[in-house]
Formats: sequence, C-alpha cells, structure tokens
Amino acid sequence: MAPTSSEPAVVPAVARYAERLTLPWWLWLAGIAAAGLLATELWLGSTGVRAWLPFVVLLPLAAVGLGWLGRIRIAVRDGELLVDDARLPVRFVADAIPLDAEGRREVLGVGADPLAFVVQRPWVPGAVQVVLDDPADPTPYWVISSRHPVRLAEAILAVRDPD
Repeated sequence: MAPTSSEPAVVPAVARYAERLTLPWWLWLAGIAAAGLLATELWLGSTGVRAWLPFVVLLPLAAVGLGWLGRIRIAVRDGELLVDDARLPVRFVADAIPLDAEGRREVLGVGADPLAFVVQRPWVPGAVQVVLDDPADPTPYWVISSRHPVRLAEAILAVRDPD
C-alpha cells in the first residue's frame, strides 16, 4: 500500500540518511530577478526578435543554472557515504565531526589542507568533517555541507559501527 500525503514515506533500513542541498527560495527569486533584469536591459527599446529573445533565453537558462546548483545529494547507505557522485566506504572513516557555521569557517579557512575533499554550499550553514583513516589515500578529510550535521555524523558513525 502506497503512503498517502498525510503518511510519512517509509525509508528502507539500508538508507540511514538522505539529504539534498537545494537552494532556498530567496536565491531562486534573486536569480530569476537578475536574469529578468539582464533580459530587460538587452531588450530596451528593441523591436522584433530582440524584444523577446533575451527573455526566452535568459530566464530558462537561469532556472537551469539554479537547479544545477541545488543538485547535490548526500546519502549514507549500503556501507558508503555518497556525496553527489563521490563514494566513500565508511570503513575508512576515523571520525565524523558535526560543524556549525563557525566551525565550518575554521576548517575551511587559512589552515585548511589543500588535499581535502570539499563539497561546500555557502547557503547551508552546517557541515560535517569526515576524518579519514586510509593509508592509500592522500585525502586527510572530507568537509560536506549539511543542513543536519549532527544527524549526518551520527548516521556515518552508526553505519561504520553497526553494534
């Protein structure tokens, strides 16, 4: 039986965590408004094709670009941490540290390791630092933006240590 709109969807046991880093509504509004303003500037006083072509091209192009910015998916399932198209088996995770906005700024600041794997979205305040323990991999840690950093860190550690 499929869940109705009032019933929560049942998440399979293998999917411990899933999140998509979508853009907030105000960024969509600002992006479409900026594209509309640019199209209006290109249109100013023109007739014929130059009157409507900027709107037909720039508004959908802005929508596609904004959709692309919000495409990143994060999941913890089947013994792996999945971030967009990157995969990390959790057996190589030494620790997962939830970070608030200040902690993220510190980890990604001047002292950041240039070999770190970073998926950072500025409109998402929290993040998780995943410290690696893989002698064959030069990457010391991953920093991943998350709206729920504590839940993501707990899910990573729960899959790593399934006691």
